[in-house]
Amino acid sequence: MAATPDRPSAATPRRKAGRHRGEGQWAAGHFTPLNANEQVKKDDDGLNVRTRIETIYAHRGFDSIDGADLRGRMRWWGLYTQRKPGIDGGKTAVLEPEELDDEYFMMRVRVDGGRLTTEQLRVIGEVSQEFARGTADITDRQNIQYHWIRIEDVPEIWRRLEAVGLSTTEACGDTPRVIIGSPVAGIAEDEIIDGSRAIEEIQRRYIGSKEFSNLPRKFKTAISGSPLLDVVHEINDVSFVGVRHPEHGPGFDLWVGGGLSTNPKIGVRLGAWVPLDEVPEVWAGVIGIFRDYGYRRLRNRARLKYLVSDWGPEKFRQVLETEYLKRELTDGPAPEQPVQQWRDHIGVHRQQDGRYYVGFAPRVGRVDGATLTKIAELAEAHGSGRVRTTVEQKMIVLDVDQDQVESLVSGLEALDLRVKPSPFRRGTMACTGIEFCKLAIVETKERGSALIDELERRLPDFDQPISINLNGCPNACARIQVADIGLKGQLVTDRDGNQVEGFQVHLGGTLGLEPAFGRKVRGLKVTSAELPDYVERVLRRFQEEREDGERFATWAARASEEALS
Repeated sequence: MAATPDRPSAATPRRKAGRHRGEGQWAAGHFTPLNANEQVKKDDDGLNVRTRIETIYAHRGFDSIDGADLRGRMRWWGLYTQRKPGIDGGKTAVLEPEELDDEYFMMRVRVDGGRLTTEQLRVIGEVSQEFARGTADITDRQNIQYHWIRIEDVPEIWRRLEAVGLSTTEACGDTPRVIIGSPVAGIAEDEIIDGSRAIEEIQRRYIGSKEFSNLPRKFKTAISGSPLLDVVHEINDVSFVGVRHPEHGPGFDLWVGGGLSTNPKIGVRLGAWVPLDEVPEVWAGVIGIFRDYGYRRLRNRARLKYLVSDWGPEKFRQVLETEYLKRELTDGPAPEQPVQQWRDHIGVHRQQDGRYYVGFAPRVGRVDGATLTKIAELAEAHGSGRVRTTVEQKMIVLDVDQDQVESLVSGLEALDLRVKPSPFRRGTMACTGIEFCKLAIVETKERGSALIDELERRLPDFDQPISINLNGCPNACARIQVADIGLKGQLVTDRDGNQVEGFQVHLGGTLGLEPAFGRKVRGLKVTSAELPDYVERVLRRFQEEREDGERFATWAARASEEALS
């Protein structure tokens, strides 16, 4: 039984509150909501808003929507109001929410594990064209995001998506968000273990259940059995990473407490090995700790990473075992270091069954409904019924016979979907940016696309792996702190003293078994207009100064501030 403000579970006995109000932990007896967000969730579970959308708001229109639903509970069904056009970045933190709100929504479609059939992809494309003005961005958490959604159309969109097994349930909000997974689970030749069954079981048991529909903040999950460590496991609330136990065989190494935003933290290993069949139970234990012990007093300290940081991995594992699982976990090994830097599955690769999968790169995740429909048709014409999205805003077509590969590659390239992209097309990501996001300060998608073109023109022979991540605000949706070149959007002063769009620069961030956050050079900010010149300059210095086999992140960590400026 889940802990609720009325009845804590047996695993989380009510404890006498101290003299101060504490951190708002249910397990400590602090059930009184300590901020407006917690009050909204206590007043009504976010999952309940669907009925009001279908029976009231979709019929009476935008102006009929209750404010607490509009800016709170509707997120439980993947809906955010988008930014009103024409509001510049300088007003992002100044205007009230109702002044920033447009009468249209962003809608996020869950794609757990990045897994889609071509039928599902076709429906996503058709919904985009009919209801979302053609928008359908691929996110860096494997989802698809629409824009320009009218509240009147939401029930029909849900009907079409759900008819093919898709959902927007808990795609946003203080909930278990999409479960990211290896996009080549079950097919890659080098796979340690296929985590697909665990993803499916977590979805079946827990997504849309009120057991975990009221969390202190969002909860992010990653599950992958790929030796490439292809799901950025270090920056999720909980991650299950494929390993081989010397006695028990393939299973998962358990990590908790990762996250970025304005106070980034790398997740920590609990030293526990989890067999495939036990992943859902252990996942429920970890998220149960978050629900019951998570900090609900302040929103900016409500992520699991703060609890893990305060407790440490030893205490977290002890609470997980004694209060939630009622048994000890098996000790296990850490993952091995990946043998290659690119972990995005771009290109043509042989599958376990002798067929091939083909990974390709759109521009910074920006596609459209018509293109997605064409990808579905192209995949089917070449014998495939399955596609995947990746955590780098890329896509993959699975199950292609060898004699169909060349033709498929040609068809994708004709759509400007590169199977052999430049390092810049391959490694550049961008968040939604000021075009639609109410938190953004600068534009990102078009700027990232233009930057790719400029760098391809200026540095045609550059051949090293490089990640360039553009974010429209400090919240790090595009993972700026762990990119080779991370660009955090903000207003900066140009040479003429004008406030213009620009970026603070982070250099040398990296993930893997030696993760590190990017270095910030004192006072280093660039205007958007100067961005191509700056990136070109830094990459040329890297080429000049790098040692044999040295990665950009390693060079950036040792380079002088002058070389990085």
